Amino acid sequence: MENENDRLQPTQEQPHIEPAEKPELLALTEEELAALLKELGEPRFRAGQMYPQLMRGVSPDEMTNIGKATKEKLAAAAVWNLPKIALKLTSQIDGTVKYLFELADGNCVESVVMKYEHGLTICVSSQVGCRMGCKFCASTIGGRVRNLTAGEIVGEVVAASRDMGERLSGIVMMGIGEPLDNYDNTLRFLRVVNEKTGLCIGYRHISVSTCGLVPRIYDLARENLPITLSISLHAYDDETRSSIMPVNNKYHIDELMRACAAYFADTGRRISFEYTLIAGKNDSTAGAEKLATLLNNALRPDRNGTEAIPIHVNLIPVNEVKETGFKHAGKEAVKAFAAVLEKRGIRATVRRTLGPDINASCGQLRRNNMNKSTAEDGKQ
Repeated sequence: MENENDRLQPTQEQPHIEPAEKPELLALTEEELAALLKELGEPRFRAGQMYPQLMRGVSPDEMTNIGKATKEKLAAAAVWNLPKIALKLTSQIDGTVKYLFELADGNCVESVVMKYEHGLTICVSSQVGCRMGCKFCASTIGGRVRNLTAGEIVGEVVAASRDMGERLSGIVMMGIGEPLDNYDNTLRFLRVVNEKTGLCIGYRHISVSTCGLVPRIYDLARENLPITLSISLHAYDDETRSSIMPVNNKYHIDELMRACAAYFADTGRRISFEYTLIAGKNDSTAGAEKLATLLNNALRPDRNGTEAIPIHVNLIPVNEVKETGFKHAGKEAVKAFAAVLEKRGIRATVRRTLGPDINASCGQLRRNNMNKSTAEDGKQ
């Protein structure tokens, strides 16, 4: 049976690669690891020895407190899939670190570690490529190759933390891919990184971004996880949104807004709206007025747009990718747009540009690597 989202992205996908049949060590909770070890004839305390090390990026083969026989049994029964660092770029401006990680099958994804006063936050990818087709995004050029497994997503966090020698205290799922298009693996990832004896990253320090897969927003609300949901909105009406985001042809703005209102009602958690400003497309003050009206009417229909449901819009000057031809709005246009939202009772912030000297926005490093590999293959 065809998945309801299969027609969202017209680009041709590569054949789907199924996750490994063996359990991934990086996708287990400590209790699940204990259950696996029990099946292998190992005592419960072995999980307590191993689990914190696994989540620091130490493979079973590297561990000195377990025997050779245990290592051999684990190698036969489970998968260790910590990604390799194919490329690492560090910004000389603000210390942002961008990784190109190579997975076991040779595919690559990107992660970005950002430094804030409160600690380090990593932006992780959830898919190899993306099929959502958003016109302004480099990640979706070429479509989706496959979903990442839960262990591979956890592996991004573990590998970056191990390389930097520092604990990562926050996560945003805003890298390559649509997290809710990889729903089951995203949920398992969230539960594993929250594990107290492992990475111990609190749900309130995790944001999950979606372009608007409405049924999955309702599903996520029922999970009752105190994460922050970020909606990639980027437009104030269906005509504008459909022209840059094919998902809007499937789930119109009114459906998306109803899902957002229900999510808040069920969870009590504020939703953040991401809004990429594209010069001449969606950046006018008239557009800001329409956006404010849309959000206030949808989320505050009985409150005259002032209180109760907090609304936050994160304004993002578009990343200029040569394939899209889009140009980012000037500083004055961004300020004027934000001022209109604030006047209408909507909190608006402008996303700080991190790592401008290393192209820290997602998708471009992977694409450059793919283009380089293709060129090298052509020379052979």
